This record gives sequence, C-alpha cells and structure tokens, in this order.
Amino acid sequence: MTTHPRCLYENNFSGFLHEPDMSVFGKLNDNYHGNTPTNSRDAWKDEILIMREIVSSLNEEEGHIIFEYDIPRLGKRIDVVLLYKGIIFCIEFKVGENQILEANVDQVLDYALDLKNFHKFSEDHVIAPVLVATNYPKHSSLVQISAYHDQIINPLVTGASDLLKVIRSVLDAYPDEPPISDNWIISPYAPTPTIIEAARSLYENHTVEDITRHEADQVFTDRTIDYLLKVIQDSKEKQKKSICFVTGVPGAGKTLVGLDVAIRQTYQNREEPVEDEGAVYLSGNGPLVAVLTEALAQDNYKKAHERKESKKLSDSRREVSKSIQMIHRYRDNMLAKIRNPVENGILEIDPEKAVKMEKAGFGEVEHVAIFDEAQRSWTHKRLADYLKRGGTYGNKLKVPNFPMSEASFLIWSLDQREDWAVVICLVGGGQEINTGEAGISEWIKALNENFRHWEVHISSKLTDPEYAEGKVNELLADNPNVIYSDGLHLGVSLRSFRAEKVSAFVHALLTFDKQAATIYREIKDRYPIVLTRDMAKARKWLHDKVRGTERTGVLVSKEAARFKPLAIHILPSGDENAVHWFLEDKTDTRSSNYLEDAATEIQVQGLELDYTCVLWDADMRCENGKWRYYSFNGNTKWNELTADSESKQERQKYMLNAYRVLLTRARAGMVICVPEGNANKNNSGFWEDSTRLPAYYDGTYQHLKSIGIEEI
Repeated sequence: MTTHPRCLYENNFSGFLHEPDMSVFGKLNDNYHGNTPTNSRDAWKDEILIMREIVSSLNEEEGHIIFEYDIPRLGKRIDVVLLYKGIIFCIEFKVGENQILEANVDQVLDYALDLKNFHKFSEDHVIAPVLVATNYPKHSSLVQISAYHDQIINPLVTGASDLLKVIRSVLDAYPDEPPISDNWIISPYAPTPTIIEAARSLYENHTVEDITRHEADQVFTDRTIDYLLKVIQDSKEKQKKSICFVTGVPGAGKTLVGLDVAIRQTYQNREEPVEDEGAVYLSGNGPLVAVLTEALAQDNYKKAHERKESKKLSDSRREVSKSIQMIHRYRDNMLAKIRNPVENGILEIDPEKAVKMEKAGFGEVEHVAIFDEAQRSWTHKRLADYLKRGGTYGNKLKVPNFPMSEASFLIWSLDQREDWAVVICLVGGGQEINTGEAGISEWIKALNENFRHWEVHISSKLTDPEYAEGKVNELLADNPNVIYSDGLHLGVSLRSFRAEKVSAFVHALLTFDKQAATIYREIKDRYPIVLTRDMAKARKWLHDKVRGTERTGVLVSKEAARFKPLAIHILPSGDENAVHWFLEDKTDTRSSNYLEDAATEIQVQGLELDYTCVLWDADMRCENGKWRYYSFNGNTKWNELTADSESKQERQKYMLNAYRVLLTRARAGMVICVPEGNANKNNSGFWEDSTRLPAYYDGTYQHLKSIGIEEI
C-alpha cells in the first residue's frame, strides 16, 4: 500500500481488514504533520474500530477506505471516505457526542460540496455526507438527493450503532451507480478559495499551487509568483532596487499572489521567519486587512489551544500583523523619521528620529514591500492635505507642504535601504473608487522623475485602456530600465469557479457592448445571473441557493440613498463591522447571511461572497443608451452629476467603477435587483415618494433585460 500526501491512510477493504488496528493507528500518527493532538489520537482509535465493523459487514473487496482525506480549500480533512459501489461516502465523526449540531451538519455538507465542485473524479457520482455523533440514539431514515439535482444526498445523521443501516439505505436507494475511478484519491483538484480561505491555507505554509487550480491553460498564479521570486533573488544577488507591476482581471488572484510571496519570502519553508529576508503585504483597504487579520488570528488562536499552548487572541493578532499591515501605518512609520518641516520640497531623514542600520539604512526592516490595489494610492494633493491636518498621529505629525504623492513616498521609503529592495504593485484595472486615488500613472511618474535607477518590470497588459488611460507606453518611453512580461498578468478569474468570463460580461454590460448578451448565454448555466424588481424575491433566491457554510450578502454602491423602503440598511463604516459581516456565521444577525445590512464597494473590494444581490439604486441610471449619474442631496431629491469639470468626470468614473466592483464579488452567482420605484400619487395628485419614481429605475432594468438576463 502506498501512502498519498492527500490523506493519512488509505487501503482497499480487504487490506484494511487484514491490517492490525495498531498498524493503522501508527500510520495515521506517522503521516500526521507535527505532533498529533491527544483528542485526534483518541478519536482515531474509536473510528478504526467502528469502520472495521462496517467494512467487515459489507463483505466486499471492491471498496476503498480513506482516513483523513485532505480538502485544501477548507484547510481541513474528511475523517473517513468510503468509495463503494459507485457512491462516495463522506463521513464526519463526533466521537462521544450525543446530539446533532447544525454547524457539524454544515461541516460535512461542505465536504460534499467541495468534492462535487472541485474534485474531478467526484463530479459524476452520488455523494453521501454522513454525520456520526457516536452516542446519538437515532438515525436518518430518509435518503433523498438534494433539490439542486447535483447528486449530493441531503446530509444524513446517525449514531455509531446505526451507521451501517444508513450506509445500506443509501446503497439500496442507488443500486446501479457507475464505478469510481481507481485514481480517485489523486484526482485533479481545482479549488478556487475565497481570499479568506486562501489566506488561512497560506498561513499554514501551503502554497498557491496547493490551494488553487492546476490546469496550465487556465491559471497563471504560479507563473507570476515564480517571476516575482526571481526578481527578488536577482535584486538580492545584484544589490539593486526593482519594482514590479502585476495586473489581473477581477478575482484573478492578485491578493493571493501578494500574500503568497510575502509569506514565502519571509518564512522560506521554515517554521520561523528568516532573519533579514522579510516581506510585508500592505493594503490601503481597511476592511480587507481587518477581515484577513482577524480570520488568520482566530485560526492561529484555535490551533494553539488545540496544541494545549497558552496564547491570547491578542497575541495571535500581533503575530499575523507582522505579515499583513495597513499601508497607512507603514507610511506613517516612515514619516516619523523625516526632518520636519520639509525644506525646498526635499525629504530628508532626521538622524535624531531614526537609527541608521548597516543594511536597512533608514528604511524599514523588510526588503520586499507588496502594495495591493496600488491604483488606489493617494494623489499628492490628498496626501498633502491629510498631513497638513495632522495625519494618523494627530498633532504629533503635522507635515505642511509635503512634496510627494503616496506612490512616490513609498518608493522613496524602500529606496532608503543601503542594499537592495523590491516593490511589488498589485494593480486592478478600472477599480479606482474614491476621490484622491491616483491610479497607476502616479507610480510611473514617480519612477520617471525621482527613481530612474530602479529596474521596472511591467505587465504587458498595463498598456490596456483601463490602466492610466492607456498611456503607459507613452509615460515610460524615455525610461531605459523597463522590462515587459506576460508573466505579470493574471488573466483568469479564480473567484468564480463556474465561469471565468464574468469580468468580461460585467465590462460589456457597463460599456453597452453588444457582446454582453453572447457572453451571458455562455456563462448562465454554470454561473447563474438573474434579474428581479422585487427584493423579497431576491432574498428568497439567495436563501435557496446557499448550502452549508456558503456566504451570501446584499451589496449597494456608497452613493445609493433610497434603500430603506426595501428594508435594507447600509453596513456602518468601521473595520470591525466588516469583520462581523464577513466572518460571523448564519446564526449571528451581524452576518452578511442575514441580508439586512448591505455592504458598499468600499467594504467589499478585494473580498467576495458565494452568492450576492446587487441592489441597483437611482445613483447610476441608464438613459437613452448611456449612463447618467446622480447624487442624493440627503433630504428630498436627486441632483444630476454632469461632466462639466474634471473633478465631476473623475467622480463619474468612480461611480461606474463602484458597480464594476459590486458586480464582480460573487463566486457562484448573483441576483441583480432594480426596484420598481414608487408610482403612487396622493389625493392631490402629487407623488407619494418623488425620490423613487419608476422612471429613475426603468431604463436600467430595460438595459439589463435587453441583454437577456433571466428574470425571476
């Protein structure tokens, strides 16, 4: 018998029955990574005895038994998998328990869904998720395929004494199933993790290759990571400064790539960080940093307690924050070192505020800084105004007449190192959503004017129109240190495992491209997109879609204003609220799954849900084949936002990009709700609600309907 890295033990029925219990137990322990927890060892002993009785009663040699089968996307293992008579049994044990908990039912259902959606040799077979609370006195008697008709049986529950009855009832219900591949255990596995799940796996020293798709013609993440690691190594060997610009379609894995490089460079496959080789992942996206940090910290804390280690949750948060930080905090730490006030528009280090290190100079300790959503870095004006008021440090850090944009200052910060440094900019096209976000042209301007000694590695797609208005080639024409590479572009969305063309569809929808209808027909069967004018129908559609621990939520633009009549409230600002919205389970009213609080593009950029409802308000309306933009004055009416000034043109761009973000947050499907408005008039002939006239919404609805989007 060969042990595979995807499980701790596997054998055919005959081999398992002839192998002594202690031999099976020993292999489980030997193949476990690290010291086996006591509770796991005790559970394995009971599971081996229970499964030996089950297998001997089935009395067949054609079956296969697998203990602790790895599910990389979930970062967990299925306790036992039985492959028998064409049926895949996913069995989750809760040894010693006498009750059935909904969270445990969700857990085993998640295993079944993961196999069905991502495990090639499971997709055409009946999958039976079975929860075994060993002391539970009853068992499920109804065996029924779920309403989704995807050959997953509704979860079955039982105690240990009736497990054989449950297995036999499934076999009786599906007696003629096709045989399962002999290579099931090493089946191609193509998970597409949410960014939260992916970060958790990466933090446990997995690699992107472990947790994402493997097909070479579909995925470019490992190619991009290899390129970036080579640039880092080359910069180290030649003691030079380099900057890389990574582009990608929405959901292509830019954040995932950044996190992977940060962790690989810092740990280099070791338990402890490698001294003087560190990298830091930085983002200006407060909700993203808060959600990732809290998710990783909670996992770190739970695992420490499983190992009987004494650790506080606050300690875990500090550990995680070494690798993931808010870009503003990193920036302000460097600002605290400069001579203030700034003279003649030139930044200088104040030797009384900083100690010069042999290699780091006056820079930070990390050689590599990874800036996510680099297109959102602040313009010179926004940063200068911010620092003039006092910045993060309040009155302690007022910097009048600050001379640089955020991009220029961040490059300057790494340039303070005496040896070598690498900046990696992760760039989303058409995703600037806030006033004062500079876009990628500000980075290029900084390199041209102040850092011409830096080597510049550019994604070949950075010349496309959505980046710097398509003027990248022009901006870099006189820079001799530019290297273009296809390896720095991520062209396939990992967010949606059912359709890689979602971002193309959204772009066509927003630009009135006639290809939108064609793309919709191509993706709708694998990635459902539906339309409604009734929020109650939208909620029901979402509730009907999600299973297990899948997440759903309502999204609105930050300019939306008339959502209260639909019983929707805006998720309050503050990173803590985003943490609860994304991480709490379906029993918590703060969770996105309650469909009460809607998140905006600010709170969801960089993150995703399984299913979403995009609630389309009257802020952006389709009128006569083009978008028109409106802002609500806060009291009585909408005011049109015309494009008669540069600032208003910029705001229109941000509003369009907001819907681009909202429409690309769902991994599995979405419903778009365009309200009907209020057409009622009072006895005097005046509109009951003149802020929600049907005309404000009808054009948008007709545009979406004309594409062919199915209405529910």
